[in-house]
Order: sequence, then C-alpha cells, then structure tokens
Amino acid sequence: MLRAALLGAANNESMARFVMAHGRRFGAYRFVAGETFEQFMRAVAATNAAGMRVAAGLLGEDVSTVADARAVAAQYCGMLERFAAQRADANVALKLTHLGLLIDSDLARENVAKVIAAAGRHGNFVRMDMEQSACVQPTLDIYRALRADGLDNIGIVLQSYLYRSRSDFDALLHLRPSIRIVKGAYLEPASVAYPRKRDVDRNYVALMEASLSSGGFTAIATHDEAIVQHAIEFIQRNDIAADRFEFQMLYGVRPRLQQWLVARGFGVRIAVPFGAQWYPYFMRRLAERPANLMFFLSSMWRA
Repeated sequence: MLRAALLGAANNESMARFVMAHGRRFGAYRFVAGETFEQFMRAVAATNAAGMRVAAGLLGEDVSTVADARAVAAQYCGMLERFAAQRADANVALKLTHLGLLIDSDLARENVAKVIAAAGRHGNFVRMDMEQSACVQPTLDIYRALRADGLDNIGIVLQSYLYRSRSDFDALLHLRPSIRIVKGAYLEPASVAYPRKRDVDRNYVALMEASLSSGGFTAIATHDEAIVQHAIEFIQRNDIAADRFEFQMLYGVRPRLQQWLVARGFGVRIAVPFGAQWYPYFMRRLAERPANLMFFLSSMWRA
C-alpha cells in the first residue's frame, strides 16, 4: 500500500513540485551522487576509500533522438577516460534505452559498442542493465551479437521475477557470461512475471546458485539479508573463488550491510547514479522501503 501511494505521489503535481524543489536538500543525495560529474567523482572516491568498487550510472532512459543517444554514449566514454586518469575502481552500468534502443536496435548496438571499446582501452568493463520485459529479448540479442564480435568486457543482467530468466540463463551458459542477478523492479503482469515474492526469491536463489556453479562471473545484486547469507554459505560450501563473484548494492541503501560484507573480506560494488534526471530514481527508492521514506521525512523535520 505504501509503495503504491508513493508511486502515485510521484505523479501528483504538488508532491512533484515539493520534491523537485527540496528533495536534494532533504535526502535525495543519500541515493544519488549529485547532478554533476564532479559531484559524482567525489562519491566514487569516497566509495573506493571505504573499500568498495563502483558501478557508474548516468540517470535517464528512453531518449527520443539519435543525437541524444549518441551524446549519452559519448558521456559514458568520457567517464571511462576519467576513471582511468584518476585510477578509480569503477566500471559502467548502462541502459540500452538510454542509448537509443527504442529508436533503433542497431543504433543502441553501435552506441554500446563505442562505450565497450572505450572501456577496453583501459582494461575496464561495461554491464548492460535489463529493463522492462519488452526490452529483454532485444537486449539479449545485442549482448550475443557483441560477444560474437569478440567483445568480452561486457556483462548482462537477469531478473528473477521473470519466468523466462532461467531459460535465458541456460541459453547463455556456453558464453561463460558475467551475469548480475536482480529481483526486478519494473511493474510486470502475471503473464510474464511471478506475482508472489516467495517465488521471486526462490528463483533468485536458483539462478544465483546456477551462475555461481558455472564458469562465469556472478554479481549478487540484492539487499535481502537472507539471500546474502545463503549466498555466503553456498560460496563457502562449494569453495568458489573470490574472483568469480561480488555482492552489488545501491548507493545509500543498507550501508551497514555493505560495510559488514567488506569487513569480512567480500568484494562489494556499489551502483552509484548521478545526473539531472534524479527525481524519478529518488521516488523509486522511497517507494521500495518504508525506512527510506522515514529517512526523508526525518530529514525534513530536522531542517
């Protein structure tokens, strides 16, 4: 009920005006590393200093012009150059709709290939995020095409709430892929996605164990402590090497759990978003957990 109310509030004109005017002051920067690249780089440095890696994300999606899509690709290329210059422990995670997927799939493939090439010049890596279910097949098709072109410094994402994800994993297995496993955040019908949390969680664990047992790399992207503990026990029981997995979490979400993992010697990568399009992202973070809303409200009260 709270999630639905918040998502509705994101579309309420008065609420939107208030958050746009005061959200940054009252807590948006807990989840977003600023609007400018310099603000973002300060967050990267702080995250690295805390013993964690970074997955950089430029906020925004669904560009409407070819020029905009190419400009986003150029921004990501510039980010990778800066990471190399400053020796930042950071890679890139991007959305294909931000690179023009909904305009033309060949445009998105061309743009992401440019970003991958920029990463490759510095021994870095790019991960293509998975979006709404209608984008899953085009994203997988582009991933396979890029791998066929010999580009190996690229990873993919599977969402455990989609019925199709296990068959997608099996079809990718021969590529020894780098896979990030998430639960899934888009509103999907029961015809394509599990409607019950326990089924999503069950499928997450199954995908995670299958990926960890394969020859590829597994990014365990969750804030669910039960799943994190299950992953640790599975990794230790099966003697899985530390260079074949890492935990991934969102900037500003469950920081104590992040540090708990770091203190125990596990690799942790934080998804650090930034950019002017922070408002929709911030509202999604508020909708996900009541604790996030309480942080926002308490910040307003203290002000």
